[in-house]
Amino acid sequence: MAYTRLTAMEAAQIIKNGNTLGLSGFTPAGAPKAVTRELAKVAEEEHAAGREFKVNLLTGASTGESTDGVLTQADAIGYRAPYTTNGDFRKAVNKGLVTYNDLHLSHMAQEIRYGFYGKVDVAIIEVCAIEEGENMCKAYLTSAGGISPTVARLADKVILELNAFHDPNAGLLHDVYEPLDAPYRQPIMISKVTDRVGKTYVEIDPKKIVGVVECNIPDEARGFKGEDPVTTQIGHNVAQFLVNDMKRGIIPPEFLPLQSGVGTTANAILAALGTDPQVPNFNIYTEVLQDAIVPMLLEGRVKDASTCSLSVTNECLKEVYDNIDYLKDHLVLRPSEISNHPEVIRRLGVIAINTAIEVDIFGNANSTHISGINMMNGVGGSGDFERNAYISIYTCPSTAKGGLISSIVPMVSHHDHTEHDINVFVTEQGVADLRGKSPIQRAHEIINNCAHPDYRPLLREYLNIATGGHTRHCLPAAFAMHDTLRRKGDMHLTDFAEYIK
Repeated sequence: MAYTRLTAMEAAQIIKNGNTLGLSGFTPAGAPKAVTRELAKVAEEEHAAGREFKVNLLTGASTGESTDGVLTQADAIGYRAPYTTNGDFRKAVNKGLVTYNDLHLSHMAQEIRYGFYGKVDVAIIEVCAIEEGENMCKAYLTSAGGISPTVARLADKVILELNAFHDPNAGLLHDVYEPLDAPYRQPIMISKVTDRVGKTYVEIDPKKIVGVVECNIPDEARGFKGEDPVTTQIGHNVAQFLVNDMKRGIIPPEFLPLQSGVGTTANAILAALGTDPQVPNFNIYTEVLQDAIVPMLLEGRVKDASTCSLSVTNECLKEVYDNIDYLKDHLVLRPSEISNHPEVIRRLGVIAINTAIEVDIFGNANSTHISGINMMNGVGGSGDFERNAYISIYTCPSTAKGGLISSIVPMVSHHDHTEHDINVFVTEQGVADLRGKSPIQRAHEIINNCAHPDYRPLLREYLNIATGGHTRHCLPAAFAMHDTLRRKGDMHLTDFAEYIK
């Protein structure tokens, strides 16, 4: 059967005020771009006519400017989950203009299936190819897995964006698998990075497909600033720590799969590992694959990689497509609930490396909220990996804003990851190995090895005035550094004793 071809505006007009949309993609990679741009125009027209128009967005992770950006600018988002990196959206959330639910990315698809968010009215799925059939449509995804199989199955209506920018063979990289729900769920039979348990396409009921929108729009790839001396040193510190653990026999000689978060520091860490001759060729099991990994895959430095998303520049994505005959045997794209699944992460022994906004002296981490109040991006998949890793590592520079802010504080202003989930903390100053240590031992380890020298005396003073038993705190002074930043724009206190008078 031939599916109806629609313009992007015709597809957007199918969507009604109050609808819940399930979108493909994970980061801007693989996210819809044509229909959502026109949907923003629909919202603006409705608002100009004095009518309410907002939709609810359920996604795999962040999207791009053509979704989160334009829809926020058009005041068209009522509810959003689970993660975003768009600046306009962030401002709207922190002004209370959007209802935003931040959660671990591995939970998203299953919570949609469990009915936590009500029904999905419309799914918009970006595809590189379609095999039309009377009883089943085979839809081949582009550069990310996300929650596509779940929302495509559950939605009342499905719109397919057939994007000619992507190689029509991109589906060869995908392993599309959706687990059953409890109590019928079965083990996920992935015991090595490249194991495949599903299909190369998403199955969709043709009766749900209301139209196909043909387009040719590049992925809205995010560029990251280059390495600097701080991120480079963090990378070397992580690499040396892992090499030492391998020499001690903690890490097996064949090494273990790595997961690394998104951004400049993550790229620096992977670059340091890739160039260290003491590190054997290794595997990647992660949620987001960045530019730094693709050359290493093609060279064999990275043997195999599994991810949810090719969050790479378009030049790098073209290199992937140009080498798809090789990479289809060494690179797998999975739905987010598989790429981030605790069972698989634990079985493979993944070493997880993620970034924090701040860490406190006892080893708790805040990765989402500035001063405990303003949302930055969201928890993403960091907790999925850290809580189930063979070794869980958090990194960040020891200071921010030219030294005005210490990234190590007496108590984090927002808890995302507790001391129970973090084994190691790394800054450009050094490494704090927290394994097997009590809270007070961890505090000394973090202050002595990771805090910036300008802040070490202040943090030691806090520990000296703190009282208690197993963990010590001085509650009147626990947020003194944050409060001083709020009042003076600088975390440097004269001393804690003077502050609590």
